Amino acid sequence: MTQTQRILVTGATGTVGRQVVAELLARGHAVRALTRDAARAALPAGVEVVQGDLAEPDSLIPALEGVTGLHLITFGGPYFAPLETGPRILELARAAVRRVTVLHGGGPSLLEDAVRADDDVDWTVLMPVEFMANCLGWADGIVASGEVREPFISRLSAMVHEGDIGAVAAVALTEEGHGGQEYVITGPELLTVGDKVATIAAARDREIALVELSEEQAIVQWRAAGHPEDVIGFLIQAYGNTPEVGRTVVDTVEKVTGYPARTFAQWAAEHADAFTAAAPAATA
Repeated sequence: MTQTQRILVTGATGTVGRQVVAELLARGHAVRALTRDAARAALPAGVEVVQGDLAEPDSLIPALEGVTGLHLITFGGPYFAPLETGPRILELARAAVRRVTVLHGGGPSLLEDAVRADDDVDWTVLMPVEFMANCLGWADGIVASGEVREPFISRLSAMVHEGDIGAVAAVALTEEGHGGQEYVITGPELLTVGDKVATIAAARDREIALVELSEEQAIVQWRAAGHPEDVIGFLIQAYGNTPEVGRTVVDTVEKVTGYPARTFAQWAAEHADAFTAAAPAATA
């Protein structure tokens, strides 16, 4: 039986952080979750919620007491601005914990660089490709008009279930053999935008129209949604010229966890309600 450990999860209310918390709990470990707003965390019962901010590293000092592992994110704010406090965060972590996982943020990171250069902790860098959860961005359009409007609809993605990212993190934080590793994490299949839309339609048992946008139309749509220009530039590059790593299936999930990666059909079934309009109220 695996010995119970106490793990501090930063970014615990985010898409991946919640899954790290859930997977650690499922494996019988104690979880301390760091959040900037403890009152709004809405984390499962049994999680010790503590307030702190990675932009203010010394706020982590109390949270690090008595933990054996630490899950880190490298970014903050609504548009994933890189943290500038990485060296101090790692200094504190090095004195407190044995294992560290870092969720790669997709760009340069002082924190990730500091972790990779450290020989005093067993670090693992998690490098997931596109999240299945990104498709929740289609929910409003599907519910309102029964359609998805996207550019580059033939692009391929090896998108990953966020629960599998959490599972890989949980193993790396609590078991031997993962120190110094960089894990690319994907799902089990390659999907086009059309494949994703068809799978969501099957899960909600209702057709969805796919409308292909030109690059120019997509830019207009993203600007209307409030995306800043640097984010729009990233989307054009990532979707219009998806790098090989984002369209290549690897078996990291099964190798690390012992279980096959979850399919997009599983994800869509779990989230079918998000894509389905509420039934009209009954009338007398």
